[in-house]
Amino acid sequence: MTSLTRRSLITGGLTLLGTSTLIACAPRAQPPTSTAPGTAGTAGTADALDAKARQLLSAHGIQATTAEDAVTALDRVPQQRPLALTGSVGYDQVVLADDTDQVTVPLTGGRFYLSAAPYRTQTHECYHHNLGGCQGELTDTPIHLTVTIDTGQTLIDEDTTTYANGFTGAWIPRDLTGTVTITAAGTTASTRFDSGPDGPTCLTTLHLT
Repeated sequence: MTSLTRRSLITGGLTLLGTSTLIACAPRAQPPTSTAPGTAGTAGTADALDAKARQLLSAHGIQATTAEDAVTALDRVPQQRPLALTGSVGYDQVVLADDTDQVTVPLTGGRFYLSAAPYRTQTHECYHHNLGGCQGELTDTPIHLTVTIDTGQTLIDEDTTTYANGFTGAWIPRDLTGTVTITAAGTTASTRFDSGPDGPTCLTTLHLT
């Protein structure tokens, strides 16, 4: 199974592979509408958040001025998931929601948010990364992350650490395809990615072996 070819997801919760535990994560929905896809290798100015979005984020202790900052900050909240505030990330929008409010925030800066969760014994199926719902197995774990596109260019080659949700996240140009590789403690996993309109923002098939 790869995250680019698997399309049959469970509605209303996602099953850990090999277990019956349900995860509050985001299966594939209808593709978000986009009228101006980003150009590969370029990025425009990130969107400023409107007052409603800033208010919703602030109510949960997150201060951000742009949509990209909000995505990054929510993904890095140092708590196990689920959180009271969720955020489903698509190609050109993020949907922020809590028990009382929901705000759709456009992502028109020309960049794509790619989230990846390496694992050793268990994972979950996902398509649109839920910033406040997805929980990976390996939290606060040192890893080496490499993102390479099909032309051979390396976009990211760095040491980093997974967040409290077990993910690492990166902003990359839209409309590219390539490979994500994660190495941790002498083990390695790779999977394909697609930063186009139909590509997943959540990669959970990186089995470290």
